Amino acid sequence: MKILVCISNVPDTTSKINFTEGDTKFDTNGVQFVINPNDEFGLTRAMWFKEKQGATVHVVTVGGQQTEPTIRKALAIGADEAIRVNAEPKDGFFVAQQLAEVVKNGDYDLVIAGRESIDYNGGMVPGILATLLDMNFVNTCIGLEIDGSNATAVREIDGGKEKITASLPLIIGGQKGLVEESDLRIPNMRGIMMARKKALNVVEPVDAAQPTQDQKFEKPAAKGPVKLVDAGNVGELVELLHNEAKVI
Repeated sequence: MKILVCISNVPDTTSKINFTEGDTKFDTNGVQFVINPNDEFGLTRAMWFKEKQGATVHVVTVGGQQTEPTIRKALAIGADEAIRVNAEPKDGFFVAQQLAEVVKNGDYDLVIAGRESIDYNGGMVPGILATLLDMNFVNTCIGLEIDGSNATAVREIDGGKEKITASLPLIIGGQKGLVEESDLRIPNMRGIMMARKKALNVVEPVDAAQPTQDQKFEKPAAKGPVKLVDAGNVGELVELLHNEAKVI
């Protein structure tokens, strides 16, 4: 089985976010970038298939040279080979088209993408990719087993879970639950050294439309001061909730 894991290079959630050029550009100064958490769950599951079923695992990202430390981390975790599409991921449709070209050229049985990235939270790339390739697709996937050319997946739905079957080739949009957080892997020294010898292939992007453009960013309003209300003063609490918080 040949697996492709799609990796997004995203800011660490502890990073302080700022914008420049009139709030039109993301300021990367002092920001640490990491593997998108939803993608990391997928990568960890792919490593399980490698170890238990002998799968080959490739990883791919769309981005400039600054993304290579992140993709190298995926190699250190255990991926066999990496691909970097040399283009800035400014639009979800554009990214999906680049990934589609990689999938077609690689003849993959299973493509694992994160349900969404934690930077823009678009949640569109896996579905667009499946449509472009006319492949089976399971989103919000929290469980996956492969038996030959058949897959059994569990996905999260409103109020519960749904168990479905599909045939390979298959694309999934994974998330927390595909593996547990305790299963995530930290590269060890041996993995880091081996990653330096693994192939990281840089390919140029195909011509593709970018139908959307970011116009401006705006940070959430700062939180107001906290008001403490005595536990016995229910009337004051109701008044504050009604007149100030306006939630009742």
